[in-house]
Amino acid sequence: MNILMLSVTFPYPPSRGGTQVRTFNLLKALHKKHKITLVTQRTADVTDEQVKGLKQWVDELQVFPQPTKQSSSGLVGKGIRFARFVLAGTPPSVMASYSPQMQAWIETQVATGRFDALTCEHCVNERYVTPEVQARVPRRVVNIHSSVYGTCQQQITTGTTDNPGRDRINLSLLKRYEIQYCGKFTDLVVTPPEDRQQMRDLRPDRPVHIVTNGVDLELFPLRLRDPGGQQLAFIGAMDNLPNIDAATFLGREIFPKVRQQYPDATLSLVGSRPVAAVQALADIPGVTVTGRVPSMVDYLHQATVVVIPMRTGYGIKNKTLEALAAGAPVVASDRGLEGLTVDGADIPLRALRANGVADYVAAISRLFEDAALRSTLSHHGRAMIENQFTWERAGDCYDQVITAQSSQ
Repeated sequence: MNILMLSVTFPYPPSRGGTQVRTFNLLKALHKKHKITLVTQRTADVTDEQVKGLKQWVDELQVFPQPTKQSSSGLVGKGIRFARFVLAGTPPSVMASYSPQMQAWIETQVATGRFDALTCEHCVNERYVTPEVQARVPRRVVNIHSSVYGTCQQQITTGTTDNPGRDRINLSLLKRYEIQYCGKFTDLVVTPPEDRQQMRDLRPDRPVHIVTNGVDLELFPLRLRDPGGQQLAFIGAMDNLPNIDAATFLGREIFPKVRQQYPDATLSLVGSRPVAAVQALADIPGVTVTGRVPSMVDYLHQATVVVIPMRTGYGIKNKTLEALAAGAPVVASDRGLEGLTVDGADIPLRALRANGVADYVAAISRLFEDAALRSTLSHHGRAMIENQFTWERAGDCYDQVITAQSSQ
């Protein structure tokens, strides 16, 4: 098949963030069987070498500059953006990445009739699927990544939103938006089973498929030894709102309680682009904020325990899969373990579950003290990833959706 892939997020190298990792690895899998044309955007930090590196994984690459953000700010600017959202039905975050030049190129190429299918890698790309595009491409798949309506609803419920009043107003608008844009596509793709029911409720007229996230096992090998000690780690892009919340919760509420019991304990917050709120956590005794590092897996191998205290964010978390693949013992929230079977009757124990501060401290203390339990989690976690969560397996599922070989 000749497939057109739309991704305003530049998906290379596949270590820049969750969206990039998922997009690149599914693209890589599809490229083995199909002709891939990728249309994307580059930000100022994307290098020519990275563009060159991405080209080897596609048949055709079209790169457009990311649109310049509007300078209007303050109450007037916010009011204008909100009014446009109400009237047009498209969130400001989607409009911010819209490029008329990219739209024109897509419509011109689609008009030739050369594409059998298109994929939108994240809903932010749906704006480019106009009626003209819909009429010319018979198979149209949106890889949702995360529901904007579900994420907003979750942040309100969990109290992790930074502006509850705004988000309560936005909630009904986002629901309307999600229902509307999903109607453009023949098929909807989500990552965990929990998301499928929500999307079915929103669009019962569209088939909803599960394509899990995965891990590149060569990039995340099983660690050769248990480092022991009392070293905690959390990994992720540190400009992502769910990660910012998790890092702050870990650094300010959980870690100080751990250090009361273990004065030599350390915490590494590992990930690129740390915002000011994350950088400030380095002032807490024992906390290191690394910024971008050459290799995440080194920190996973060195950690006694990896803590994933996510309180918001939809879908299977790449950070959880990568930690389990590397053999790091994991303590995570229900949200951090979403879509994964890690405990229960007749289930090998693969991670420890915690949600409140006291639960985290107890689970971390248990792992600090019990090397045998660390070994159990390490080996069972790795085995689950090898059997269920490789990118090869996810790529095969995605291929079946696009080629209409899978059932709802």
